Amino acid sequence: MLRSVLTIAAAALVLAACTTTAPPPPVTPTTPPTTPTKPAPQPPTTPSPASFAALQGWNEEDHAAALQAFRETCGVAKDPATAEVCRRAKAAGPVDDARARQFLEANFRPEAVAGQGLLTAYFAPEYEARMSRSAEFSAPMRGRPADLAMLDLGAFDPSLKGKTVAGRVAGATFVPYDDRAAIEASPLDRPLAWMRPEDLFFLQIQGSGVLTLPDGRRVRAAFAAHNGKPFVGIATAMRDQGLLSDGNTSGEAIRGWLAANRGPRADAIMQLNPRYIFFQTLPDDGRQATGAANVPLPAGRAIAVDPSQHAMGGLFWIDASAPKLAGAFPTYRRAVVALDTGGAIKGQVRADLYIGTGQAAGTEAGRVRHDLRLWRLVPQPQP
Repeated sequence: MLRSVLTIAAAALVLAACTTTAPPPPVTPTTPPTTPTKPAPQPPTTPSPASFAALQGWNEEDHAAALQAFRETCGVAKDPATAEVCRRAKAAGPVDDARARQFLEANFRPEAVAGQGLLTAYFAPEYEARMSRSAEFSAPMRGRPADLAMLDLGAFDPSLKGKTVAGRVAGATFVPYDDRAAIEASPLDRPLAWMRPEDLFFLQIQGSGVLTLPDGRRVRAAFAAHNGKPFVGIATAMRDQGLLSDGNTSGEAIRGWLAANRGPRADAIMQLNPRYIFFQTLPDDGRQATGAANVPLPAGRAIAVDPSQHAMGGLFWIDASAPKLAGAFPTYRRAVVALDTGGAIKGQVRADLYIGTGQAAGTEAGRVRHDLRLWRLVPQPQP
């Protein structure tokens, strides 16, 4: 996500015509003309939507970085056409920006996704943690519960293939799993670590991150499971309750309020989001976070999408502008690869941009809430 270089390009063409020849004296026609005069053809005012020239910011794009991100991750694509372009990209070897642009324009065609949507962003956080509880580090990071089961609905109805629900067996019945408030009120024998409550909450929103311990050890917190409840953002509720002002509901503002009001008041706000994430701990290998496609996410070049609308490994062009939050970059225009999913990412024109790791990435990600236009970059066969 990160370390993105954002560019804005806007241009307008103005055509004018004039004549210095004086018009002849007016003549009153006695009969109507037999051949109507055809208007002079006008040049098109905008490029074709299927042209790379129609993509605002394409000329300023870092094409080599875009191709490299695709080349490193396109192996996850199951679409035969994308897989074929992936093979050609890997065979091309290192290329400069001009050759990368040439490759992209020769092998893809932009196809607009209808409508306007929303771009948000996420990151892989780094948070302090402890192996024992204290007044400050009071929130347990929980592993997957033994009674949590995922039911594949496709086994019962082929039309529901790929749909799962989370729950547990209660006697002879399969029931939904507990929400956040009930999970947090349940006893826990052996937490994976102890965290500040607001840090754990944001770790669950991001889905993974790195924990740093007092002895210098670094541990990766990786997604293990969720409780099946829908994700509910708390920013609107905090604004409506007057806890944060309109336009100041960034991630850093929310986290700051939760930290300043740690305890029952902050807990009640966080419990407005019933979704709960369980984790597993892994050795920290220093690599970027791994998304749903099970490959490391290239910072600034990966998006989470709705998997019912878009396939993993697909290449897209995002054009995001009109930021809603203070301090945000004005635009995000670049080629990105669909490599992840998210509980709040629903619909065709909806994307979550992965910014990177650490505090700076978190600050940027928390300010991204932009109007989004989206293009699929559709693979093209070679002649």
